[in-house]
Amino acid sequence: MKISNWMLAGFAIAVSLTVMVEGQTGTGTAPQAKQSAPTAATQPAGPLQLQNMGETPKTDPFPPVNPKFFTADSPSVDTVNAFLKSLWGYDPNRIWRVEAIQKTMAPGLSKVVVFVSDKTPGAKVQPTAFIVTPDGKHAIAGDAVIPFGATPFADLRKMLQDRADGATRGATGKELMLVEFADLQCPHCKEAQGTMDQLVKDFPNARMVFQSFPIVDLHPYAFKAAAYGYCVQKQKNDSYFVYSAAVFDAQGALTPETGDETLKNAVTKAGLDPAAVDSCAATPATKAQVDASIKLAQDAGVEQTPMLAVNGHLLPLSGVPYETLKKIITYQAALDGVNTGSSGTAAAANVPSSLIK
Repeated sequence: MKISNWMLAGFAIAVSLTVMVEGQTGTGTAPQAKQSAPTAATQPAGPLQLQNMGETPKTDPFPPVNPKFFTADSPSVDTVNAFLKSLWGYDPNRIWRVEAIQKTMAPGLSKVVVFVSDKTPGAKVQPTAFIVTPDGKHAIAGDAVIPFGATPFADLRKMLQDRADGATRGATGKELMLVEFADLQCPHCKEAQGTMDQLVKDFPNARMVFQSFPIVDLHPYAFKAAAYGYCVQKQKNDSYFVYSAAVFDAQGALTPETGDETLKNAVTKAGLDPAAVDSCAATPATKAQVDASIKLAQDAGVEQTPMLAVNGHLLPLSGVPYETLKKIITYQAALDGVNTGSSGTAAAANVPSSLIK
């Protein structure tokens, strides 16, 4: 369930970054820029060749790079390319070139212009732009703020390794963590559980975490359902998933008239005492744990559910084709030097051999 108009959230940012360059078309015209010649300090710091994740196309669809469009001291071309490879590298058909890194009227803010296409003959060239903040740690595209840098997901990965405390499935280690932010009263979260069940099977080395993010303004019973869930988890981790499945199955009954009974029935199906869980859920300690889980989601930049963090890379679960999701997970694991435990997936074929550990 979306809770804001984050038009370029997660997957949309990662796949297209569709903010158009002012005054540009898809015809490959040079980006607008100041006409003053760049100094040595502002010359592009890295290679300006076409970037791709596989065999180079026979023809280069992009215009040559003009150094006069590189007026900002940072970020470097190498950093921008590393950032884009983190986002787009799972797709061997995608190609791009950094065409400009420019100063803006706001001190420290740099505008990056990238031309993007694919290897299909006659594919359209799409100009794209985003702003990089002075600290070099964030990019702004439209109304979305996302992590930026050569390893843009590393900080969130570490945060989730330290703070994610939801029920877990799969591996015990935290080298490959798939953290699902979900709301037990959210219809889209219910629909996503089949995807999560399949990911458990396809990625044996992944630690799957169900992290509660009750959207209380939309779902009145979500907070209590999350509190019950933590109390179930405290008694027996594996019972949580029996409980959550039962809640999702009876989601329509989470009403003022039948909500309490629905949650207690779910606890019973999990093989636990509903009276004990109800008492536990009412304690300040449990309520504080749910509040902390909400705070974690907010600190992570999660603005919709269900959202999946793949070693810190946030992806909306709704609407992402499963095979694409597998490719992204496989690629991110390779970037992080982690073996997924998956045997012979098609996604592995898209991972450069230099990344496989």
